[in-house]
Amino acid sequence: MTEKPRPAPESFLAEANVEAGNAGRGRLKIFLGASPGVGKTYAMLEEAIARAKAGTDVTVALAETHGRPETAALLAQLDQLPRRIITYRGRQMTEMDLDGLLARRPQLALIDELAHSNVPGARHPKRWQDVEEVLAAGIDVYSTLNIQHIESLNDVVARITGVRVQETVPDAALQMADEIKLIDLPPEDLIQRMREGKVYMPAEAGRALMNFFSKPNLMALRELALRTAASRVDAEMLALARGAARPVTAQDRLMVCLDDPAAAKTLVRAGRRMTDRARIPWLAATVVTPAVERRGPQAHAAMVDALALAERLGAETLTLRAEGDLAAELIAAARRQNVTRLIVGRRKRPGWRDRLASRLRPPAWERLLDLGSEFEITVLTADADRTPPVAAPRSDGPGWTRPLAEAAAVTALATLVSWPLFHLLPVASLAVIYLVGVLSVGMRQGTAGAIAASVLGFLAYNFFFTRPFFSFAVAQHESVVALLVFTVSALFTGSLAGRLKRQIEFMRVNQDLTETLYDFSRKIASASTTDDVLWAGVAHIARTLECHSLILMPDGAGSLRQVQGFPSIEEDLDPASESAALWSWQRNALAGAGTDTLPAAPWTFVPLTTQGAPLGVFGLRFVDPNRRLDPETRRLLTAVENQVAVAVERIKVEADLEQARLTTETEKLRAALLNSVSHDLRTPLVTVIGSLSAVAEGGLPPAQDQALVGQALDEARRLDRLIGNLLTMTRLGHGALKPRRTACDLGELVGRARADLGAALERFEVRTDLPADLPPVMVDPVLIGQALVNLLENATKFAPEGSTIRVAAEPAGNDVALTVADEGPGIPETERTRVFDLFHRAVQGDGQPAGTGMGLAIVKGMVEANGGRAEAVAPPDGRGAMFRLILPVAVEAPAHA
Repeated sequence: MTEKPRPAPESFLAEANVEAGNAGRGRLKIFLGASPGVGKTYAMLEEAIARAKAGTDVTVALAETHGRPETAALLAQLDQLPRRIITYRGRQMTEMDLDGLLARRPQLALIDELAHSNVPGARHPKRWQDVEEVLAAGIDVYSTLNIQHIESLNDVVARITGVRVQETVPDAALQMADEIKLIDLPPEDLIQRMREGKVYMPAEAGRALMNFFSKPNLMALRELALRTAASRVDAEMLALARGAARPVTAQDRLMVCLDDPAAAKTLVRAGRRMTDRARIPWLAATVVTPAVERRGPQAHAAMVDALALAERLGAETLTLRAEGDLAAELIAAARRQNVTRLIVGRRKRPGWRDRLASRLRPPAWERLLDLGSEFEITVLTADADRTPPVAAPRSDGPGWTRPLAEAAAVTALATLVSWPLFHLLPVASLAVIYLVGVLSVGMRQGTAGAIAASVLGFLAYNFFFTRPFFSFAVAQHESVVALLVFTVSALFTGSLAGRLKRQIEFMRVNQDLTETLYDFSRKIASASTTDDVLWAGVAHIARTLECHSLILMPDGAGSLRQVQGFPSIEEDLDPASESAALWSWQRNALAGAGTDTLPAAPWTFVPLTTQGAPLGVFGLRFVDPNRRLDPETRRLLTAVENQVAVAVERIKVEADLEQARLTTETEKLRAALLNSVSHDLRTPLVTVIGSLSAVAEGGLPPAQDQALVGQALDEARRLDRLIGNLLTMTRLGHGALKPRRTACDLGELVGRARADLGAALERFEVRTDLPADLPPVMVDPVLIGQALVNLLENATKFAPEGSTIRVAAEPAGNDVALTVADEGPGIPETERTRVFDLFHRAVQGDGQPAGTGMGLAIVKGMVEANGGRAEAVAPPDGRGAMFRLILPVAVEAPAHA
């Protein structure tokens, strides 16, 4: 028995991803027709009435009856949303109330005529964009569409009917439909309806029957509609069978090569149709060369529109840069992108200059055929769109006038330089002077200037310096050879100079871009605050794109306010721009000029989003009002936005880490204070209370009473030192400790510290080694005295009773080194740099006394406040612990009475 093929796991994963992406989204059903009058709106209303009777909340957001009474009768049975009134050029016009529909939130909304263009001033320029927002809000939508309004079929419909439809929807809008219902009507029945006045008014019906609604046209449009519906069903069948069929092989990939702005849109639509039939991914690519950049703003705008159309039709866009060989760059990009098919346009050029240029230099499509032997290349004779004509680019520059004038001037100068040398040098040597002129013109004016200088140099050299003189005739065979060599050398040299000039221009553009990106990356990486990051972002965008830029971020009330701007810190935004900025921030999408949302606004806004909530929006307004937001600029904006968002997120993370560190330190401080209260402070309190309680009860001998009072006094002093340490640590932490430095004798400071710890030091042998000629130190006697007390008390805690504690001092350059050493367990070498940290305790055994971990930290803080330093060092004999204080020497000795 043969096992039935199992579905591929990837098919279930893809289906799950689609369902996850559509979660919470409304469903779209499109009633598709071949032409107006087939009954799309009528069928939509009939189905909506059935849904309403079944209990569905249905509202008509917008429906057009076109004066048909049967359609109006159906419309009256449904709930209708009032339309919004928009004033445009002094006239009041009505449109769908998008905000009212979103506030109403029905289960099903009827929105007629999906391809309709909204009145300027509406939120979106096209109604299909309104439908997209309604679907995102979770509302189901019914809509209608004619086949001639689909963007990829625009050229086909224009060839069939002779009419180019201006209102179109991208194919992606048709693909987002969950269901398509074909409303079909035979051409004969539609023509009969036209004659009966059920489609247009009688006066218009006659003209329509003679033009658009002729029977051949209607049959062709009907075939297009049936094919579109069939291709949709075929795509759904392939999607359902993808998991159960055998593994799908690698797909082809198609690239549309755009080099002529006038025919670019035609090629894009043709590419879309081919990919629809072949079910393959595709991209549109164009190459920017120095010659292309000189086309002018009209050609640039046409190419930008073509690339934007390709994006709307679902293609990737690619903008390449090359020195001059457009075809070679396209072939290289096709290999990098794993492309298997190419589409290139071949435009008819009736002018004699264009025909001559094509003879001298093959057009791009011929070069592609020569270089792309491994590709399947389709060459289309692409007619220009019916838009204002775009001048075709010439590879040699913007024109011949300026190169010719400079070539004439340089040739005249070379002739003047050669004339005095005519009788001193061989005639052939004079050709070098003209070659230098050809080279200089080629470097400045490119190939056009080099060719002009070569021709003029040939004529001048022949006229003035070959026999017969002052004639273009040539009498000697040697002169003919010399002229030919000169001509070949001049053309070769000039071509090289022109090519070098183009390479330099190309490298300069790349260098400027690289330096700008490097400078921006360096500023972003070194920025330590959010303001620095935002400033670097707006400055980079403004300088790179030659525009005004700003950043808007929400304030505490949730309103957007400007936080950075370049070159102006504050920009006055009109209401349309403010609405576009708010929309971009709330919906995390592009808005404003050059986008599909509020395009009437002069500013373009890009959302600034991190992994968390949106941070704000970037805004830009080009200095040149004719400049367009092309795909390459969009990618640059997105890249800058991502880098700024990452940098802002990094700074936020660093701030969170710093806050976490402070929280940790606070917790450590709280734990240490609790430990001090529970043990270090409580222990002397218990001793004081116990001793005084025994004395208060009486009955003890006087000597024992005196001993108990002395013990209570010692513990009270110890408690006072602990509380003093806590207060001193607080003052050090807040920077409130201000030393009062004066010249002090170290012997007096050591003696005072020993007196304060008299009871604790009785159990030890204290040896001091202070030279008589030891210079005084410039310190605060109170603070340094407290530091010595802490060091000596630390020695009494860890050194065994009866051991020796040594205090010594010696000069150390301009300082005095004071050391305190004990014979305790010592400090491990790895701990010596940490013992002065707050709350740190060296690792000891269980039998060792505990402490708060503040004593040595206070010593370090007090000594550093007096301009010295404290450190733990290894004892010379290797026993115990040794601490060294480096204190500054007083400039003048203290005065004595």
